Amino acid sequence: MSVKDAETILTGLMAGNIFNMTGVVAVVTGGGSGIGLMISMTLMVNGATVYIIGLEQAALDKTANAFNNAAKNIPGSGRIIGIQGDISLKEEAARLAEEIGKREKYITVLFNNAGVQGQRTKQPDEATAAAYQKVYWALEPESFDKTLKANSFGPYWMSIAFLQLLEAWKSSEGGKKFPPQIVMTSSMNGWTKDPATAGYSFPYLFSKSAVGHFTSTLAHDLLPLGIRVNGIAPGLFLTEMSAPGTTNHLGVSSHKDPFDFKIPTVPSGGTNRDVGSLALMLVANWYINGETVLIDGGTLLQHPSSY
Repeated sequence: MSVKDAETILTGLMAGNIFNMTGVVAVVTGGGSGIGLMISMTLMVNGATVYIIGLEQAALDKTANAFNNAAKNIPGSGRIIGIQGDISLKEEAARLAEEIGKREKYITVLFNNAGVQGQRTKQPDEATAAAYQKVYWALEPESFDKTLKANSFGPYWMSIAFLQLLEAWKSSEGGKKFPPQIVMTSSMNGWTKDPATAGYSFPYLFSKSAVGHFTSTLAHDLLPLGIRVNGIAPGLFLTEMSAPGTTNHLGVSSHKDPFDFKIPTVPSGGTNRDVGSLALMLVANWYINGETVLIDGGTLLQHPSSY
């Protein structure tokens, strides 16, 4: 091997080249806040065009403008574009795919990230059937409906609606840098056996278990299309959803851990760098398919789980 050949190989393995997102078109549901924003801004600053989906256009525009203006001073950055939409509705998923399809020839990756927490209960005061029944029965049926619709049914409709834009990668020179992919944001709570790790939100637990199974099932089913499906299973990230009252300014959270999980290595929870770097890895890696990556700081090492 010549020095020139070795130099070419080494250059290709530089982090700046591996994770260069130029040419990547990403769609991130719930991309205007919390974990979705952490993913979106990491993709954007590394060169991607990122469409963030949320319920309020004004809030999306405010976030997009803040990052786009800042990115003008950072060479190689992409841009963020906000589009209002309710991903829990089948007709809205179709509309969003149509609208983005008018602007882009393809998308590289769809992050099904949007979600809601769901009604929480509390730990029973005593070990009696009456105490457990009182706590569990307090959950309202509407909470299950709303949570499953947003967290489970939404990713289904969005994944199917965007299949043709993902498949268009095959015929687009600009998109062939990375193969197309769907990434689901599930949760460590999809595998936990301790409801305390989900703030005793059983609707949330059920919905995230469904997403975890859907990830591997859809990955198998889409093998003939060459579209990969993977997942992210976050532990505690301090966001407005996981910890109400949290101040989350431009993807950086500030709050005291309300759950007291006693994880000595990461007492304050995950950061934008943690989940952002995982998103980059999943986009850039061609060889991972049908997997959900647990990113919980070791929480499920201390709490019983089936992961």
